[in-house]
Amino acid sequence: MMVRNGERRRDRGNYLLPLLSALLLWLAAPGDFGFWPLSFFALVPLFFFLEQAAFRPLPAKKVFLAGLAFGVVLFVFLLHWIVNVISHYGGLPLPVSVLALLLLSGYMALYPAFFCLAARQVVPRFSAVVLLLFLPVCWVGLDWLRGFAFTGFPWMDLGCYLAPQPALIQPAALLGHHGVTAMLVFINAGVWLLLSRYIKCGRLVSLLLVAGIMLYAFVSLLPAGDSSGEVQVGIIQGNVSQKDKWSPEAQKETVFNYLALSRSLLHGGERPDLFVWPETAMPFYPTVSDLTDNLVNFVHTSKTPLLTGVPWFKVVDRQKKLLNIYNAALLLAPQEQLDTLYFKSHLVPFGEYVPLQKVLPFLAPLVESGGNFTPGTIHTPLEIPFTSAADVPGAQKSIHGGVLICYESVFPELSREWVNAGANLLFNITNDAWYGRSSAPKHSLAMTIMRAVETRRAIVRAANTGYSGLILPDGRVQQRSDLFVPAAETVTAPLMSGCTPYVRFGWLFGPLCFLVSIALCAGSAVCKRVV
Repeated sequence: MMVRNGERRRDRGNYLLPLLSALLLWLAAPGDFGFWPLSFFALVPLFFFLEQAAFRPLPAKKVFLAGLAFGVVLFVFLLHWIVNVISHYGGLPLPVSVLALLLLSGYMALYPAFFCLAARQVVPRFSAVVLLLFLPVCWVGLDWLRGFAFTGFPWMDLGCYLAPQPALIQPAALLGHHGVTAMLVFINAGVWLLLSRYIKCGRLVSLLLVAGIMLYAFVSLLPAGDSSGEVQVGIIQGNVSQKDKWSPEAQKETVFNYLALSRSLLHGGERPDLFVWPETAMPFYPTVSDLTDNLVNFVHTSKTPLLTGVPWFKVVDRQKKLLNIYNAALLLAPQEQLDTLYFKSHLVPFGEYVPLQKVLPFLAPLVESGGNFTPGTIHTPLEIPFTSAADVPGAQKSIHGGVLICYESVFPELSREWVNAGANLLFNITNDAWYGRSSAPKHSLAMTIMRAVETRRAIVRAANTGYSGLILPDGRVQQRSDLFVPAAETVTAPLMSGCTPYVRFGWLFGPLCFLVSIALCAGSAVCKRVV
């Protein structure tokens, strides 16, 4: 009886290992603490649990539940800001908002839970070398699936933890942020194998780790891309209260606030060739509002184009009063009409539209404040001519702009699509006021940094409130604004050409990892039956 009690206490201790890994990952993530060095060994406790689960062995159900607990704890910590967004802005009761957080975290946790099941099956049947490769491949494959399934939600994949350290994320130009994730899991797996009692090939593992570091050093020397000119961009952060933003009484004040901040950049220093305002900076429909004249007059008198976020509508059936509403980016240029637009193509489920709304009518309040939007598509970049480029042979005097509206910066395939369409500069117009002073604004910035490195395109980021600034093609952030303050800055953005290996073929790394991990799991199952 005493032996059994001892085993039970040891089992309880073992089950704490996944929770320890979840805690370490949360402490490593940008935002609340941001102690990024922890990401190099945060998964080691989880891997020790999986080793014990494989060799004892523990039942598959218990391993799955342990992986589920790991994921729920991690994502509750990472996504806690959702409660405030849903309750404060969505209008749902606090208990319902907490339930929504738990349901989302439970769904996200399914992926690490399946990772744990796969590792339990593979660990006892393959060598250390295979494990050192399998664990990163399996983790990345499931990350890719999470970013693809059910419209995708790749929020804060592990590789994004290193975004504040540009020197460490250059492999993203080769294999995207999944490549950085694979590097981190590879290092975590190497540390675990070196510390593990049953591995007796430490020299081999050490050699592979050194080889991996040398490979990273080689990849980090990939060229940063070719610059074919530069442009002066005025970034305006209006810091308009989310509570008052859509109030009819505040609309005029909002317009004059943005105009005043923009005019402040026309005097002294580098004069902007383009102004960029945030997502829905203009909280009205431009085609039916008298306030639009103020914007048009400013563009004509300053002779400077303006890119701003606006709501937009198109009449579908006038008799039935059917409209399509869009979250749009509007380009106003001197001597042009209100017809240069990009409509947000990847909408936020339950934020900008409600999937299966007929089945889930009680969730309608979530989109009432912002509108139930219709998605657009990516075609060709916005053509933005400017005249102040240096007189250098071959210098471009036209911006081919790709626009990522808020949540779209989470998805690497969108920025890749813009670059393939010919974009030489990317714009991220967003509104982080929803998140308050939580970790979410830093999460959003970290994921946007990865998009810059993957495509080797500078990203001009204009937020209603922080973080606004310029992200260079190598991931460095310049002139970053603070949260909840008005700001106006002129930045020098390089216009880049060419395609990175990631844009050409590196984007296939994620789905390839998914297929390889399935093949290895299947091979492991066959080995088990043979034995």
